[in-house]
Amino acid sequence: MGKQAVLLLAHGTPETVEQIPEYLRNVVSGRPLPQHIIEEIQHRYALIGRSPLTEITMEQARLVEQELAAGGLDVKVYVGMRNWRPYIPDVVKQMRADGVQEAAVICLAPQNSRTSVGLYKRAVQAEAGSLRIDFTEGWAQHPLLADAFAERLRTAMAKLEEETGEPVPVLFTAHSVPLRTVEPPAERDAPGERRMWPGEGTDPYAVEARRTAEMVAERVEEIPQWWFAFQSQGASGGPWIGPTVEETLDQIAAGGVKTLLLQPIGFVCDHVEILYDVDIAFREYAERLEMRLERPESLNDSGTLARAVAGLGRQGLARLNVAGSVG
Repeated sequence: MGKQAVLLLAHGTPETVEQIPEYLRNVVSGRPLPQHIIEEIQHRYALIGRSPLTEITMEQARLVEQELAAGGLDVKVYVGMRNWRPYIPDVVKQMRADGVQEAAVICLAPQNSRTSVGLYKRAVQAEAGSLRIDFTEGWAQHPLLADAFAERLRTAMAKLEEETGEPVPVLFTAHSVPLRTVEPPAERDAPGERRMWPGEGTDPYAVEARRTAEMVAERVEEIPQWWFAFQSQGASGGPWIGPTVEETLDQIAAGGVKTLLLQPIGFVCDHVEILYDVDIAFREYAERLEMRLERPESLNDSGTLARAVAGLGRQGLARLNVAGSVG
C-alpha cells in the first residue's frame, strides 16, 4: 500500500467581483457569454459581498481529516476546485509531488450527473499519472447526508412553528441542469454528432436529487407537506429541467400557504446559489405572493456531514487497498 490521501472536489468561486469574467469563462469552457449575463452575475456577487464557498470547503476538509484521524486513519485531505483556484490539476500535481500514490476522490455534489460530476472525474484523471484513484460517483442516498439535512431542517422548523403556532411546509430544491445534458441522444441525431454526456441510459441526476429530498422528509415526520423543484436555471440556450422554484412557489401560494421553508438539498455549503438565489431572489418572489420564505442553515460545518464524507473516504481507500492486494 502506497501513501494515501483523500481529495475533495468542489465548484470553485472567485474572490472578487473583478475576477468573475475569467471565472465564467472556466464555467462555460471558454464559450463566449453576452456581456449582460456577466454583469448580472457580478451584480449578484456584489449584493452578497462575496461567496464563502472556498473557505467553507477548506473547513469541511479539515473536519473530514479530523474524523478520519479519530478513526485511526492518518491521511491528508486535499481540496481541488473545477472552476477556480486551487484548480483540480494543480492540486493533483501537488499530491503527486507530496508522494501520494493512492487517493479516494469525492465530489461535494452528492447527486451524480454525468455532465457535471463527470467533468470533475475527467479533470482528476487527466493529471493522475501514476496516482491510483478511487472516485465516488455519487452519494445522494447516503444516510448521514440525509441526517445532516434533517438536523438543520428540524431546527428551522421548530423556530418557525414556535412563531406561527402551526407546522410549516417545506420546498426542497436542487440545482437545475440543461435538459439536453441529462436526456439520452435521440436516435435521429446525426451520425458522429457530439454526445453531451458519456454512457448509456438515463442520466441519474434528477432521480437522485428527488431521492435525497424524500430521505430527508422521511426523517422529519413533522413536515405537514412538501414539494420539490429545481433552482438556478442558467441562461444558456435550450430548456432546463424543472419544475422551477418560481412556478412551484406560485402553486404553493395558490394553495393558501403563508409561511414556507425552502431547503436546498443539492448543496453542502453556502455560496451564491443560496445567498443570492434563495435569500434574495426567491424570498422577494415569495413576498410578492404574500408568503414568508425562510431556509434552514446550510450544512457548512456540520459534523454529521463530515462523518458522511469521511466514511466515503475510508471506503474509497479500502477499495484501493483491495485492488492493490489483488493486483
